[in-house]
Amino acid sequence: MADAQSLKAMEATVEGIARKAGELALEHFRSLADLPVEKKGHLDLVTKADREVEDFLIAQLREAFPEDGLYGEEGGEVPGTSGRIWVIDPIDGTFNFVRGGQNWAISIGLYENRRPTFGVIFAPARDLMLVGGGSVPTRLNGKPIPPLKPLDMSQAAMSFGIHPTVATKDRLELMRFISDELQISFRICGSATASFIEVALGETDGYVSLGDSTWDVMAALPILANLGVSHTIDWDITELPEKLRFACGSDEFVTRLRPLLQTVSKAA
Repeated sequence: MADAQSLKAMEATVEGIARKAGELALEHFRSLADLPVEKKGHLDLVTKADREVEDFLIAQLREAFPEDGLYGEEGGEVPGTSGRIWVIDPIDGTFNFVRGGQNWAISIGLYENRRPTFGVIFAPARDLMLVGGGSVPTRLNGKPIPPLKPLDMSQAAMSFGIHPTVATKDRLELMRFISDELQISFRICGSATASFIEVALGETDGYVSLGDSTWDVMAALPILANLGVSHTIDWDITELPEKLRFACGSDEFVTRLRPLLQTVSKAA
């Protein structure tokens, strides 16, 4: 990545873009009764807010970083010349958004050299801004976040996300593994980004996904890496359009989840 001064300028620029995008999303969130909702698939929704926020993010990022590419959830894809790509999710947690819940967020991640290297996450309804990645220290609302705590199985908790298209047998195997093999508490918040926020804040020890997309993780993983969070994604063989099956958390958490991933990935 760039020198310290350039990084600081980039950080401030992207954080400002995320905050303005959040204000746009909140305008729609406060007028949910009038918001048109489309179905991309069963339990897979998209709104006018998603499209407007993505259009705004693309326009702002293109102006700020004209040589960089862009890749967005709602079809926004712009080639670049720098080799860097901004991967965006305008509203991660649209289902929560349209139901009036607060667990949704704007995600902006930088992808370069086939790796996520920097991210900004803004959860407007909760006024949470997370920034970090590489030499950019991870911060929540401008304040440093402590490293991930060691896994304590006596009070361990995890969250997980399952895409609607995932086979029932894989869903059941995930639940069986958590209940029988791990024997720990779990939760589902309906947003990968919100789940990553829980890990960052120490509310859970890790997250498991069956079917998230790259735009769901691109901002969060570099933010979490600075806190000691590892994951099972092999970016050398993963392309941006792919669906992901992975675990992230402490090294011990990830090790405990690998047998599950080996089982459910065979049916992917």
